[in-house]
Amino acid sequence: MTSSNALAADQEFFQSLLSGNVREVETLLADDFMLIDVMQGSEVPRSAFLDLLAGGQLQFESIVPSGLKVRLYGDAAIITGTTEMRVGFDGSTMAVPGLCTAATRTSTSCKPGRWRLASAQGTPIPGS
Repeated sequence: MTSSNALAADQEFFQSLLSGNVREVETLLADDFMLIDVMQGSEVPRSAFLDLLAGGQLQFESIVPSGLKVRLYGDAAIITGTTEMRVGFDGSTMAVPGLCTAATRTSTSCKPGRWRLASAQGTPIPGS
């Protein structure tokens, strides 16, 4: 696997979030996927993340990654960079406009030729 394959999978994940395609997101996540919530730092397991997307409580309006770097470790990749996103949560005005995070995503190629996202974490950047 190459770094460009890992970046393509990362982009596919973002596009699936933007389109609200929960079934596609589901195929891109490892069975034990874990998200670290960018706002509170809590662990959000795969099932809870998918439920939030499917129920419409969590909606991604825009995702703009930049400065992405890929480190490969055999059949695993760690992608770091920053991401600006607009996110709506629970149908309220709690959208997070201009949220800028330092992001780390870990992917593994559990199936030959197919990257799956194992974890994701965002950290707010003060003053952004």
